[in-house]
Amino acid sequence: MLKLRKDFPILQTKINDKPLVYLDNAATSQKPQVVIDAITDFYTKYNFNIHRGIYSYAEYATTLFEDVRKKVAAFINSDPEEIVFTSGTTGGINFVALAWADKNIKKGDEIIISQMEHHSNLVPWQELAKKNGAILKVIPVKADYQLDLNIYEELLSTNTKLVAVTHVSNALGTQNDIEFITKKAHQYGAKVLIDAAQSVAHQKIDVKKINCDFLVFSGHKMLGPTGIGVLYIKKDLHALIEPYQFGGGMVFQAGFDNASWLQAPHKFEAGTPPIAQAIGLGSAIDYIKTNIDFDYLKTYEASLCSKLIDELALLKQVKILGNIDQLKHSGHIVSFVIDGMHPHDIAAYLDMHGICVRAGHHCAQPLHIALGIDSSVRVSFYAYNTLEETVYLICKIKDLIKLI
Repeated sequence: MLKLRKDFPILQTKINDKPLVYLDNAATSQKPQVVIDAITDFYTKYNFNIHRGIYSYAEYATTLFEDVRKKVAAFINSDPEEIVFTSGTTGGINFVALAWADKNIKKGDEIIISQMEHHSNLVPWQELAKKNGAILKVIPVKADYQLDLNIYEELLSTNTKLVAVTHVSNALGTQNDIEFITKKAHQYGAKVLIDAAQSVAHQKIDVKKINCDFLVFSGHKMLGPTGIGVLYIKKDLHALIEPYQFGGGMVFQAGFDNASWLQAPHKFEAGTPPIAQAIGLGSAIDYIKTNIDFDYLKTYEASLCSKLIDELALLKQVKILGNIDQLKHSGHIVSFVIDGMHPHDIAAYLDMHGICVRAGHHCAQPLHIALGIDSSVRVSFYAYNTLEETVYLICKIKDLIKLI
């Protein structure tokens, strides 16, 4: 994947006078020049509002925007009308909580999440449960850092209305069996929301195969810009969901006494949408489809994880957090702690040598509490990372341990 690096201008920069080694891709990915150019071109050539303009440039901008919806739909094997543009994964989850769950989950109903959820897939359900008197249930993480699916099956009941789980843990790198989780939930009539923020850039997502009801992800984690996300809503649910935001762009007819809405997805997109960001997302999808083979990417990222894990396993001060067999087979995230050192200090030391990693609880604080730690160091790879960067990281970790 070394040939891709030339497409990412930021990778040519330095940090603390050292070559940049960017290993925080689970937080956000870097952007290829074509994505940057697509956004710039929009603002310099096609910066016109969409959907309501009659003049030709406004209609052209509308076509560009709606073409991205088609690209996204093809990317996850859905229909274009099932794609709603949001501000990101968090925005998509909150949309489902406010527009669907608030009206369909009542006192005594149950919501199931997992112990490894990002706060964005925890707090909205926590707040909804408090407000509506629902019950929040949690699938625990086993000692092997995987979800206990036997307990999951025990948690399911006819009172279960929603199961909301992450596809890949942003803190552990664990990949969950979302097809199994979805199938079991549907047997009880529950709806399923999948947080695909950490998987959509690394593997093929097929919502028809998963058969989930909702799926969310962010553009900025898949080479696109910030401020744009995608919410997939299964077509069967469209008539059951009312907008929770109202304004321009989603109204079919309005008077002083009443108003009616356009058909989905437009009834869910009030106001001027993130047009430039959507254009950037479309360019990112084009780049991924042209340059990244997901099967090869899986093997490549796993090889970097394997190298890092094998070397860290030789260091008695290091504890790796995550299912090692799974990470070495299909992972892109490796988290760890070092005895006697706070993760923030580790990250600061690596930063001195140009290496960017994440340190903290990674917005998964309940998971860290369950693991008996307050924070960890996270290394996350993507297509443009190299074996040489991984070896350099390992050398600097070894150097740091010598200072303990």
